Amino acid sequence: MDRVALVHEAFLNRVASGDLPPGATPSGPLSAEDAIAVFRAQCLSRALDRESRVMQKAGQGFYTIGSSGHEGMAAVALALRPTDPAFLHYRDAAFQIARSGQVPGQNITWDMLLSFACSSEDPISGGRHKVLGSKALMIPPQTSTIASHLPKAVGAAFSQGLARRHPPEHRQFRDDAIVMCSFGDASANHSTAQGAFNTAGWTAVQNTPLPVLFVCEDNGIGISVKTPKGWIAASMKHRPGVRYFEADGLDMFDTFRVASQAAAYVRTQRKPAFLHLRMIRLYGHAGADVATSYLSQKEVEAEEANDPLLHSVRLLSEAGALEPEQALDIYTDTCLRVAEVAKEAVTRPRLSDATGVMASLIPPKRVCQPTNGPEPEKRAEIFGADIKAMEVPQTLSKCLNMALTDLMLEHGEIALMGEDVGRKGGVYGVTQRLQSRFGPDRVMDTLLDEQSILGLAIGLAHNGFVPIPEIQFLAYLHNAEDQLRGEAATLPFFSNGQFTNPMVLRIAGLGYQKGFGGHFHNDNSLAVLRDIPGVIIACPSTPADAAKMLRESVRLAREEQRVVVFVEPIALYPMRDLFEAGDGAWMNLYPEPGERIALGEIGQHGDGCDLAIVTYGNGHYLSRQAERTLSQDGIAARVIDLRWLAPLPTEALMVALEGVSNVLIVDECRRTGGQAEGLMALMAEAGIGSVARVTAEDSFIATGPAYGATLPSAEGIAAAARALLGNTT
Repeated sequence: MDRVALVHEAFLNRVASGDLPPGATPSGPLSAEDAIAVFRAQCLSRALDRESRVMQKAGQGFYTIGSSGHEGMAAVALALRPTDPAFLHYRDAAFQIARSGQVPGQNITWDMLLSFACSSEDPISGGRHKVLGSKALMIPPQTSTIASHLPKAVGAAFSQGLARRHPPEHRQFRDDAIVMCSFGDASANHSTAQGAFNTAGWTAVQNTPLPVLFVCEDNGIGISVKTPKGWIAASMKHRPGVRYFEADGLDMFDTFRVASQAAAYVRTQRKPAFLHLRMIRLYGHAGADVATSYLSQKEVEAEEANDPLLHSVRLLSEAGALEPEQALDIYTDTCLRVAEVAKEAVTRPRLSDATGVMASLIPPKRVCQPTNGPEPEKRAEIFGADIKAMEVPQTLSKCLNMALTDLMLEHGEIALMGEDVGRKGGVYGVTQRLQSRFGPDRVMDTLLDEQSILGLAIGLAHNGFVPIPEIQFLAYLHNAEDQLRGEAATLPFFSNGQFTNPMVLRIAGLGYQKGFGGHFHNDNSLAVLRDIPGVIIACPSTPADAAKMLRESVRLAREEQRVVVFVEPIALYPMRDLFEAGDGAWMNLYPEPGERIALGEIGQHGDGCDLAIVTYGNGHYLSRQAERTLSQDGIAARVIDLRWLAPLPTEALMVALEGVSNVLIVDECRRTGGQAEGLMALMAEAGIGSVARVTAEDSFIATGPAYGATLPSAEGIAAAARALLGNTT
């Protein structure tokens, strides 16, 4: 008999014989009616765990990480309001079940069994994954990435104060809501979790409202690695700015009492709290995990003897709410009902093709109120002297600054955040004066933690804002890339488009900075971004393009709920000249506010038929120089600026290549993993045989005079073009 069956039989026998584990007497504000509701949720959670394994053995179920031992979370659900956003640990089925009882019209048994069966009728993921989640219950689905949901929970809590001052059009959370997020004791050790705790405390000690309740479900083990006894309490009890609460998670009365106190503290004081619940884990980590392979038989049996459902039966009896015989009837009836419902759930349709799976990669569009922008007088007041500057050509950094100003004037739901973006105005001055123009609550100087910056943005987006976070340098993104890959990009996919977190992530990056930074400030790899499904990557090169593409990126986020990464070539921020010193040929007039460059629209300079140079970013700048050199040799070329790197603008590119048989791809990223790989494949598929590429070497970038040694150059591009044409004559 396996451990699941042993625990089940032990429950039946021990309740029938009155052999219940000892513990504290029931006390606190949990009513008899609510206590019975908690127990019903616990029984359903347990029955679903058991049925998930039956379904898996029959080849009809596909997920067996259960909630057994963590059923005390049902009491936490009742201590909160069903309108409080809940970012849940994957062992929190009892929480979602209990919350479903607070919201009319729910059929939680059916919904969860559809999820186990990966049915396309699963109301949260549409059959893409077994996730806890519900739009009606304000439970966004979470991935299994350890602790990755904590930073966005902090961001969502921060959004509550900002929404009171600047209510966004698409606000999702009620004004009085607090944000709850739960996780295991092992997850609390993850750097992502530690960053979230630190950010919460850092924010709270500055008296900034942050109504977030962290709930740590401490079962003492992470898969097979034990948590040191007392570790969670010792590490969390005295954290600045975060108040600590603890309760016995096996005792529904104690859990409800302390969870209610913690929730009341967070709701009234608008400050973060940490609720530490002592729990157990039954059955091992998941279906394939055999706990006795790393725990002694005695340890496993001791946990099973401490079954929280047995504690609940005792507590209900002592409270006079329910006799053990009645509790046993509820348990057995629930198991029978779940088994019957499962028979029908496994017959429901499942996803069967790529089109169905991918249908929710791109979130649905949303209707936004039309806006005509600010009155001219207001715009002139905000811009000040910059109004006159619009009459003369400007650099890329200045056009971006002007575009951000116009966008923030037009859309009150836009908020900027990042290291040094406020008072300093950014390392390169792109956000200069924005904080004085719009205030520190819309242009936020954050602490130095990229995970928290992106988490703040994701949380704000959950509540209807259009965040524009900044990562100071491209190399710094790697500290936090899972916030994009594991959280922001997957949310519409795993929620079937019901939850979204649109944003425009600005990143200063790429190479060619002279005499500064080396690799950490000159990173020329976008590979980590290119393969994230659904993410748009924009990379402007000219000042006017930068402004118009930023406007389109904000439109895509605001109206189409997309996640856009806006890569800004650092070396082109101050660029003025193209061919000779003082020619000013790279600067542009700031475009009129209504002008945009649509997603998929490319740029083209020249219409020569001998050669097409396909490039982007700094490569566009260098290719324009090479194009002039080639023209002096009698070679007529056209330079195509991709502008949009993901998805690649293949249709527009093929049109731009008409009449040209020789294509040179110039990619300032590394030879391995760069854009050129996909472009070369595209050319081959299109039957273009005369193709070559100029890329950066597979190397990091050096500081000092050798800053460009591993990167494409204008001379190298011209030489490659001549070689390509020589090969075709």
